Amino acid sequence: MAPSAITPPQGVQETSELTAAAVAGKIAQTAPGLLKRVADPLNSGVKTTLRPLDASRLRFTRTTTPMTVPQPGDPIIATASQCTDHMITAVWRSTTGWGDPELRPYGNLSLAPTASVLHYATECFEGMKMYRGFDRKLRLFRPDSNCKRMLVSSTRIALPGFDPKELEKLIIAMIAVDGPKWLPKAGTFLYLRPTMIGSAGALGVATPKEATLFVIATFMPPLGAPQGLKLLASTDGVRAWPGGFGFAKVGANYGPSLMANGEARARGYDQVLWLLNGQITEAGASNFFVMWKSKEGKTQLVTAPLGDKIILDGVTRRSILQLTRERLSHGRTGQDPVEIVERQFTMEDIVQAVNEGRILEAFAAGTAYFVCPVSVIHYKNQDLQIPMSQGDSGPYTALVKSWLVDIMYGREQHEWGVVVEEEQPF
Repeated sequence: MAPSAITPPQGVQETSELTAAAVAGKIAQTAPGLLKRVADPLNSGVKTTLRPLDASRLRFTRTTTPMTVPQPGDPIIATASQCTDHMITAVWRSTTGWGDPELRPYGNLSLAPTASVLHYATECFEGMKMYRGFDRKLRLFRPDSNCKRMLVSSTRIALPGFDPKELEKLIIAMIAVDGPKWLPKAGTFLYLRPTMIGSAGALGVATPKEATLFVIATFMPPLGAPQGLKLLASTDGVRAWPGGFGFAKVGANYGPSLMANGEARARGYDQVLWLLNGQITEAGASNFFVMWKSKEGKTQLVTAPLGDKIILDGVTRRSILQLTRERLSHGRTGQDPVEIVERQFTMEDIVQAVNEGRILEAFAAGTAYFVCPVSVIHYKNQDLQIPMSQGDSGPYTALVKSWLVDIMYGREQHEWGVVVEEEQPF
């Protein structure tokens, strides 16, 4: 079955144009240096007195009450609530711009009950990890991509812009301090959560006059499914619409999905496979991939496209596609070349491929679940069995996962694995 055509709701194009213009204006006002860098002919002459985010002005306030690092197996790890000793904070105000960022002891934020984030969902975040490599070095994986995406998210919801390079510097400064103590063991990771919220204390549906940026690091249990993910395809709920904000990593994309995901788990499945008029979009909060043989006999890695702006431009997604193009497009010994296909495809396409024996494997990919094979997709009262020929995975899934692990943990020296110089020996 051919991919279904999605007709945007009336007014989507006009709304998208208004939003794009507003985003450009927000960047011009709050981060004009970015416009000069890309030589934007429309906005390069914009002048502003607002201070930009500047990592060189980072102030250090060390904790005087250091916390204890939990040992492997400690129940607190499963709660994903144990953070490291320090956090980064920076406050932006509409009259002055970004204040000096600070590395300070981890602690609660103070918010007015009228804060914009509490009423209008002016919140965006990133999901990253820092890794202790098998070579004992501390690394980030493609932090530039996360910081650039956070700029896209913040300006989409009327929060201020910033230079992504400065945010990356702040993240590196924090983990250089906390990494040695909190991540001593090779082959382990901590989760990083850069976040920005509208913190202005005023009601009214309006652009926030104040925003707070913060970065925290926390323990998180490894997520996965030893027998493969079991997905429940949603035939009624929708995660995102064309012209909306599905492409941005904002809290408003996640809260409304929690009930459906919880119900899927209650029925024996791990995540919802989100559909839009039958078109496959994301698996839970992860990008979805299928490896199949096309009707013409080609081996294809298929995933949803970014053009409709209804799915997240995942850093793991982007990395898998690039490495597959580089390493499998010409085939390997005993294997056919793999063709990368980014297009709309539907659950009916999956059903047909399963019935014709053309499905090779499928997997979900993202920072939290990493690369996780899919074993079952429930659709219209039927459990579609997805092959896992190696028992716990398919061969392609295992291969791309191994590529990423090698880069993240230093087995392969690669530009994506950014080594962090630690402040003190461990």
